[in-house]
Amino acid sequence: MLAVDIGGTKLAAGCVTAGGELLVDGRVPTPDSDDPEAIFDALTTVVGAVLDRSPVAAEACGVGCGGPMEEHGATVSPLNIPAWHRFPLRHRLEALVGLPVHVDNDAKALALGEGWRGAAAGVGDYLAMVVSTGVGGGIVLDGRLLDGAGGNAGHIGHVVVEPDGRPCACGGRGCLEAEASGTAVRAVTGRPAAEAGVEVRRRTGTLVGRAVASVANLLDLQLAVVAGSVAFGYGPDFFTAAQDEVTARCGLAFARPTRVVPAGLGADAPLVGAAAVALRRAGAPGVAR
Repeated sequence: MLAVDIGGTKLAAGCVTAGGELLVDGRVPTPDSDDPEAIFDALTTVVGAVLDRSPVAAEACGVGCGGPMEEHGATVSPLNIPAWHRFPLRHRLEALVGLPVHVDNDAKALALGEGWRGAAAGVGDYLAMVVSTGVGGGIVLDGRLLDGAGGNAGHIGHVVVEPDGRPCACGGRGCLEAEASGTAVRAVTGRPAAEAGVEVRRRTGTLVGRAVASVANLLDLQLAVVAGSVAFGYGPDFFTAAQDEVTARCGLAFARPTRVVPAGLGADAPLVGAAAVALRRAGAPGVAR
């Protein structure tokens, strides 16, 4: 399976087996350009390199991409890639690789991958999150990945966590993405998110925990799996603060056991999740419906 992950910081591709093993992969920085073709050219380069190195032939292509998007990625408009406004990603990739291409939100892809081979394996109800350049989410309830009318369900990055907080790229204010993403941390501190001090790391975790608590109380789920460069980079400071906030804000008996845990697939999570997008469309066993 050819897997593609598209984010505001990097473009990645890999070859993933039907058992979830990442065989080969490659990545390039996402070009800082207002030319949509420059970004697609970079994606073309990394996809071509992976196909050239793959020891097996791919039967389909699964893609995780930042949103929002139109249904099944007919067009994508990632907030962290402004040059791609209604970019026809699925059609362009199909023409490039000559395979059936299946596109979904990158955090929904994470949810599929973590339920298939990661920290949510065997769990029917959970939230998966990416806390990185932006913040995204995917939700599985009763063993089914929530899609919504346009395929954008689970966008926890736009839950309001600070009323009257910072303006968000979505047009709102005080969204989790505007307060706790790597982009937000850099804007507030004036330094790369990776250089943030302990207080910023804890605040970021607290805000994520606040959003998780809202989802847990709303949807009766007890597990949040979190991935992304900010979450992994901030480590125990982040995860302890997130869990403390969830514990403080989940007073209902059914939500009280909610846990916040690191994604089990680690750095492989985006590409394994992207492969799971295609496997879901094929009805593969073990992947959420």
